[in-house]
Amino acid sequence: MATIYNHDRIYFPEDPELRVLGSVEKLAQWRHRNRGPAFMRIGRRIGYLGSDLNVYLSAQRVDPSEGAK
Repeated sequence: MATIYNHDRIYFPEDPELRVLGSVEKLAQWRHRNRGPAFMRIGRRIGYLGSDLNVYLSAQRVDPSEGAK
């Protein structure tokens, strides 16, 4: 599994590192629809654990060679 995000860090929607996933608005839509990476509430703020982001990105991986049989 590739590690893009630091496992021990909490990322917030406004962090530039999260632009890989989409805009702040897209992340909000995903949360509202119970989609996207796992998140946590810290008071009124939303945070994403780096380890959860890495797991989410790994789950999105598509290997075209697996479908060509």
